[in-house]
Amino acid sequence: MQIQVHNSTLQLEQGDITDSSADAIVNAANSDLILGAGVAGAIRRKGGPSIQEECDRIGSCPVGNAVITSAGNLQTRFVIHAVGPKWGEGHEVEKLRNAAIKSLQRAEEKKLKSIAFPAISTGIFGFPLKLAAETLLTAVWQYLSQKSEIETVTFILFDIESFNVFKDQLTFLAKGKI
Repeated sequence: MQIQVHNSTLQLEQGDITDSSADAIVNAANSDLILGAGVAGAIRRKGGPSIQEECDRIGSCPVGNAVITSAGNLQTRFVIHAVGPKWGEGHEVEKLRNAAIKSLQRAEEKKLKSIAFPAISTGIFGFPLKLAAETLLTAVWQYLSQKSEIETVTFILFDIESFNVFKDQLTFLAKGKI
């Protein structure tokens, strides 16, 4: 599924984000930038040790922010490490929204044309999937509605349940309900 938002394409795919050839993929990171499980673990396994080494040099990243590293052995050029909130820590929607926007800003700083996101914070961080879809898609939609050089934003959802929840939310937004 894809739609036009101003001069950009916003699209959804089901699959493995580590197979993406977008200019950058987003890692659902923790604030210590340790590539452990979930999306981060897959990035570590496929991308090799250089990504973690760069993260170690950066040190940390606050919740709601994002940093960028090279992508090691992945097909993409960069990994943007977006630190989403843990459910229950407070101000979760605002923090998740900020993590998405900061990821887009990091991509713009590198003059990247395409970026792929996972469902940030919905794994071990426990953020409810439907609320995450609403928060992430709305933040990206609003960002792309302004002046942006990013041509394509893809949400790559690992399983069919996540894909369908994001599809329903994007359909809702596309009908002008934003």
